Amino acid sequence: MDEKRPVLRVRDLTVSFSMYDRGWKKKSLEVIHSLDVEVMPGEIVAVAGSSGSGKSVLAHSILGILPQNASVKGKIEYMGQPLTEEGQRKLRGREIAFIPQSVDFLDPLMKVGRQIKGIEGSDRRLREVMELYGLKEETADLYPFQLSGGMARRAMIASAMMGTPKLIVADEPTPGLDTALSENTLKSFRHLADGGCGILLITHDIDLALGVADRIAVFYAGTTVEVCPAGDFDRGGEMLRHPYSRALAQAMPQNGLKAAKGSQPYAGNLPSGCLFADRCPLRTEKCGGEIPMREVRGGKVRCLYGA
Repeated sequence: MDEKRPVLRVRDLTVSFSMYDRGWKKKSLEVIHSLDVEVMPGEIVAVAGSSGSGKSVLAHSILGILPQNASVKGKIEYMGQPLTEEGQRKLRGREIAFIPQSVDFLDPLMKVGRQIKGIEGSDRRLREVMELYGLKEETADLYPFQLSGGMARRAMIASAMMGTPKLIVADEPTPGLDTALSENTLKSFRHLADGGCGILLITHDIDLALGVADRIAVFYAGTTVEVCPAGDFDRGGEMLRHPYSRALAQAMPQNGLKAAKGSQPYAGNLPSGCLFADRCPLRTEKCGGEIPMREVRGGKVRCLYGA
């Protein structure tokens, strides 16, 4: 694997959904726009942002599992090559592992052990990963409806750990797990990354992610507003570049849970220019124009005044 080439590169991604408005009139709802992110081999990139910022839609775009009413524009590359629909089908579950947010992704008609094992897994490796995630051997003969929510989530994580993926897309992998299992899961991610795997970790638990992530990508209203070293979230986020990133850091428990005023704009009624402008203390008239992503202090920021 070329360590200098991203295992995943997403550039100027736009995702919209065709849906009915009033009566039989159709409209297009754009939920992701101008979104950029990349993951290098051996790196964990944690994606942070509030609900509705496009995190799960990004994951489903990479895997090629969006609904039929979705329209995707922009570039998604895997190992330097365009990730086509055919490539997504061939790589999914093999070189690209997915840990979904919902346990409904488990096949209700297939026993858990067979789902974890997959097509190419061995019985020995199956026992190892089940033990690692606290799943008793007899769990392999159960169906998903016989599992608790926490067990089902552990089964999905175990299935992603069966092989030797080059990329893991983990969409909120730890809710429902106790602290010890959550930390164990992220340590497993760190171990895989240290072995060369690239990991895109989508999470609401920034605190937990900061213990293993190399970089943080901050999303807001469907776009990337900042990408920075994970350590920039230390000391109350004073090293962060974007006003929203700093507000996100200030909302963390150790920083006093200080919530920013206002709310994220609705995807069907986005303002022009900076999407955070209505809530930003640095706002000027220039913020209504185009806001390019630029490099600042070893990171990237979509802000005219981020420094």
